[in-house]
Amino acid sequence: MNRLNLLTGSALVACVLAAGPVSAQEARDFNIAAGSLRDALNAFAAQSDQQIFVPGDLVAGLRSEGLRGRHAPAAALDLLLRGSGLTWSQSRPGVFVVRRSGAQAALEAPTTELGDVVVTGTLLRSSGELASPVVALSRDELDRRGFATVAEALTDLPQNYSGSGTPAALLSRADPAGSNSVAATGINLRGLGADATLVLINGRRMAGTGSRGEFADVSALPSAAVERVDVLLDGASALYGSDAVAGVVNVIMRRSLDGQESRVRVGAARGGAEDVTVSHIAGTTWSGGSGYLSWEYQDANPLGAGDRAFTRDGDLRPFGGSDRRMLYSVPGNIVAVDPGTGGYVSAWAIRPNSSGTAQSPSDFVAGATNLSGQIAGVDLLPEVNRHSVYGRVRQSIGDRLDLSADLRFSQRDYGFANTGSVTIFQVTSANPHFVSPNGSTRHLIGYSFLEDLGNSRQEGESRSLGFTAGADYDLGNGWTLDGYLAWAEERGEKRTFGIVNSAFLNEALGNTLENPATAYSASRDGFFNPFGAGDANGAAVLDFISSGYSASLDRSRSQSANLLLQGSALSLPGGDVDVAVGLQMRRETFDTRLSTLTGSVAPLDIVSPSSDRTISALFAEVRVPLVGEANARPGIERLELSLAGRVEDYEDFGRTSNPKVGVVWSPVSGLNLRASWGTSFRAPSLPQLNDADQSAPTFVTRGDGASILSLYRYGGNAGLQPETAETWTLGGDYEGGGGLRLSVNLFDTRFDNRISQPVNEHLDAALTDPALAPFVRIIDPANSAADLALIRSFTDDPAYAYGSLFPPVSYGAILDARWVNAAAVRVRGLDFQASRPFAFGDHRVTIESGASWLLDYETRLTPTAEGQSVLGRIGYPVRLRARTGAVWTWADFSAGLHWSHVSAYRDDADRRIEAWNTADLQVGWSPASGVLAGWRILGTVQNLFDQDPPFYDSPTGFGYDPGQADLLGRVVSLQLIRRW
Repeated sequence: MNRLNLLTGSALVACVLAAGPVSAQEARDFNIAAGSLRDALNAFAAQSDQQIFVPGDLVAGLRSEGLRGRHAPAAALDLLLRGSGLTWSQSRPGVFVVRRSGAQAALEAPTTELGDVVVTGTLLRSSGELASPVVALSRDELDRRGFATVAEALTDLPQNYSGSGTPAALLSRADPAGSNSVAATGINLRGLGADATLVLINGRRMAGTGSRGEFADVSALPSAAVERVDVLLDGASALYGSDAVAGVVNVIMRRSLDGQESRVRVGAARGGAEDVTVSHIAGTTWSGGSGYLSWEYQDANPLGAGDRAFTRDGDLRPFGGSDRRMLYSVPGNIVAVDPGTGGYVSAWAIRPNSSGTAQSPSDFVAGATNLSGQIAGVDLLPEVNRHSVYGRVRQSIGDRLDLSADLRFSQRDYGFANTGSVTIFQVTSANPHFVSPNGSTRHLIGYSFLEDLGNSRQEGESRSLGFTAGADYDLGNGWTLDGYLAWAEERGEKRTFGIVNSAFLNEALGNTLENPATAYSASRDGFFNPFGAGDANGAAVLDFISSGYSASLDRSRSQSANLLLQGSALSLPGGDVDVAVGLQMRRETFDTRLSTLTGSVAPLDIVSPSSDRTISALFAEVRVPLVGEANARPGIERLELSLAGRVEDYEDFGRTSNPKVGVVWSPVSGLNLRASWGTSFRAPSLPQLNDADQSAPTFVTRGDGASILSLYRYGGNAGLQPETAETWTLGGDYEGGGGLRLSVNLFDTRFDNRISQPVNEHLDAALTDPALAPFVRIIDPANSAADLALIRSFTDDPAYAYGSLFPPVSYGAILDARWVNAAAVRVRGLDFQASRPFAFGDHRVTIESGASWLLDYETRLTPTAEGQSVLGRIGYPVRLRARTGAVWTWADFSAGLHWSHVSAYRDDADRRIEAWNTADLQVGWSPASGVLAGWRILGTVQNLFDQDPPFYDSPTGFGYDPGQADLLGRVVSLQLIRRW
């Protein structure tokens, strides 16, 4: 069978069998000297980047012949153990367990690890099966996906929803959370929010990022130093504390490296988004210790909205959608309030004559409207320049004490073209360019400054730091005491410039007197002419009005001390009862500062007081083996019960307690059935508790389609309480003959007392959804003195953004979007994974599949609102996401073909958004001899057939949904890996 037919056949079989993902193990270069088996296994762990468990007395006195050459880790371990009477098994990808062959294995002492080990989903150092489902992405699997970073691989998981906490969602104005101030990348399991997924590095917390510091930025990770990623698909606050509601992502860094490894990846999409990633890692091992240092550099170009037809200008009619262009245009429109709707409409369209400006009433068209796309020229993916460094050192002191420390640093600079300034302003006969179609002495003009000034631009930097130092002490008799200190900081800075300053604009229009505090004089430098087509004003005028800017700095810190005692408390017929008891003290701080020059003559600096809190926690876990190998019976080969609990005390809102119970039952060899129940919580972030009240203008659509200028209030709430969740899981794992692996997990999560901004999350429906009525006040300042006084109490505040751009009488509503404990969510579904290898002579084909199938996603916007199913609706996860394919290996060659599916769903107008089907292809070559020996060459084509994302008639004017698809199209990349 030729290669093309083999790949095609494999893909078809994958679709039929729906078999799931396993990573083929990458071949490594080994150089292990002959000597003691213990030393050989330590060297194997370092050179293979795998974790290995083995009882110390099991290898005492045993020797190994050593090993040289290029082998897969499993084959290398077979050779090292040859003739020793020992064998091995894998508890999960990247974790080997060594035991005695045959019946004597049941009599062996409890397993301990060579070097340190990180097990996700438990506090116990144990190789037993977990009651909660874990998806593991090994180093080889990460490489085979072909992404530039671990962050991209994680956001591509079927269980993840990318509609918030990603750069694409931020730049396409689709992120309802609104806190991703530095174009970070978060993980949003089950679509419950990036703040409801806890991200750990080696089991330890990162500090939060963004303007509220409530989610972890996985784009800061140095991907080349990652050994594997475990994704725990279950609530786990009983183990890890706050934020572990939807699940836990534990990024496990390489423990050690003896040698060097270099990586280069180059990728590009149609029209832009070129990406170059370079990394190098160097390490060494010595008697009782190891150390390594990793550096990674990434440079990525932006992708503009103009590079895709469906995002170019907001007119989506050619694709079957709506014209999303607006009356804020150039040339502009003289606007008036429609008495029937209360919204702004164009009374006259300004149509400049051959001179380039409107100079007489004949240069206006009554009832016509000039339309302009507000999104023209923006970027939909940012420019990125990133340096990441990770270093680790470990040293054993005697036979009992192990010391370790690691340091993590990332500096990410980014930038993107933002929208141009648009507004409605007043112009009067005091402006020498003033002209009226009806003899009036003043008009309101809807205007876009895009042609005059171009797009505004946002640039910034995100700096991530982390340091941990730990010690593990063997107390004897199977007991250990582990402790560590951790410090982490996220610092985000952004600057938006090229913004119209409303105070300067009014001076340039002649609406206000010349201000001696500015260097500008309208009588000398010229008045702003709003009656042109974007080229009617000189540089002095444009430089003056566009000197507005906004800059912010957010800093989040987390400091913790952790102590954990664990060991075997007693022995039962089924095995030893393992116990872990721990203490933790954690301190969180957040501070922010803002500087703006958007509505005042002098910059306005706002420095919020630094907020902080201390959290103390007591936690424990016990695993009880009721039935094990010693007392197994037909139908019950193994039965284990796990119990965990955690009590946390927050100094700002009080105490919370969370239990977890799990059961693992193995009725026959190879089949493990599991169930778990637990509660979880998420503490309100410090800004959600402490932010000051602020307000800004926005436009909201009314039921009749009119766009209403509204005052939008936002800020903190000191009375917030923690969000709470209850999670059930039920599933099983099966390993059958021929290498067949199946995993099924049914889950049910109820998320209550959610901290939300109901108006912000559903801004388009603020004036139409009855559930939002408690947060909306309709006003009529043109006819009500009380309403006028109320609106002026906000707009006259110097901190009010763009306050003087809109006359107070033009507001029609006040929206209260401050934080409240309001919403509830229930999500139920099924996760599925499977894989099956097949051998054809020297050829091996592994069919694999993974899927997340949601059964229901019900949300209640407020405590008094009725619950509604939003499954398969825009802004929420779809019913089915799946990835199915096959991997072929032969000698030094490999190839993989995978199909990804996102099921169809519907928008807010109940229009169908079609399913999205894409194919990915990767080919690899790892020569074992010749001049390229030691190299690994990977070529990847993502979205092989260049499928555009399904069309979505988005109110923003971008014709796609970043939550379920990307606009890159075909991405071609080449990756070179060299072990030295």
